[in-house]
Amino acid sequence: MRKEVLEIIRDPSSIAIAFVLPVFLLLIFGYGVSLDARRIAIAEVVDHPTQLTASFLAELERSPWFRPRRYLSRAEAEQAIMRGDVDAMLWLRSDFTRLTLSSGAAPIQLAVNGVNANQARIIENYINGTWLLWLQQEATGQGVHLAAPVVADVRVWFNPALRSRDYLIPGLIAIIMTLIGALLTALVVAREWERGTMEGIMVTPVSKVEILLGKLVPYFVMGMGGVTLSTLMAVFLFGVPLRGSLLLLLGTTALFLLTALGMGLVISVLTRNQFVAAMVAIVTTFLPAFILSGFLFDIRSMPPIIRVLTHIVAARYYVTILQSLFLAGDVWPVILPNSLGMAILCTFFLSIALLLFRKRLD
Repeated sequence: MRKEVLEIIRDPSSIAIAFVLPVFLLLIFGYGVSLDARRIAIAEVVDHPTQLTASFLAELERSPWFRPRRYLSRAEAEQAIMRGDVDAMLWLRSDFTRLTLSSGAAPIQLAVNGVNANQARIIENYINGTWLLWLQQEATGQGVHLAAPVVADVRVWFNPALRSRDYLIPGLIAIIMTLIGALLTALVVAREWERGTMEGIMVTPVSKVEILLGKLVPYFVMGMGGVTLSTLMAVFLFGVPLRGSLLLLLGTTALFLLTALGMGLVISVLTRNQFVAAMVAIVTTFLPAFILSGFLFDIRSMPPIIRVLTHIVAARYYVTILQSLFLAGDVWPVILPNSLGMAILCTFFLSIALLLFRKRLD
């Protein structure tokens, strides 16, 4: 372990992997990945401008979700959608005012660019919400009771601000630490083989268990430091609440980091080359974690065979635990089974690394 610590001090690349890379990736993904749709470009077409049409369009302009653009005709607005200048068209027909005052409903046509299906649904919901809010305000202002068949009393649990960043950042920490943990051990052990220093370790009277522990413990400490830094960024830079126990967060993180480091040890034993080890680590850890962990894509919507495959991805369990600890708190029915899944994978990878590692050069 002392020898490995001296290697870390002399070679700053390991420190960069443990501390600089998580900060860089968290900044890139934290600010670059968002499921929120804001400042949506929308075309407005009004056949017969009146005070009511102006009031409704003013409500759209006050909304943080839209960036309205006025067009003289429907044909011009449709061409703007075709060119990609706007994402939707809102057409207020000539009898808008008459029908609004008489029946509470108005002929509004909303045409949405459906290339991005998720954004199209968001735009539709935003427009419906804005319309109902404006209609209620107009009725209240005129002293008229607006009858509604259903009145929903909505309460949003765990993420009341509906910020996608609060949901994504905990998952990002898991994805980033999957890559960092695997790279830390995969590259440094492969580097020993490339430089020929592994032969010097082989002739010492230490056992293979001691060699693996000497490699594992220093990078485990560095990895925990990287997770701590990422957590501080999540809470103080991105404003993500941490509602769960800090000790529970550290405990589950330690279990996950041992799993990631174990994967890196297996890769390094099999490859013995830094470039190959890096490529294998990215393909076998980062990409499956990004796609199959539930961080960005809902596992329940995947085909059955893919849902089965997600159970061998350690990040799946850690993402669920982090999202629970950050947003909901210490939810034991979530934390315990996912911790058990990580413990099984941790035992598996460390056992495989121990079985594959041999104190010989062939």
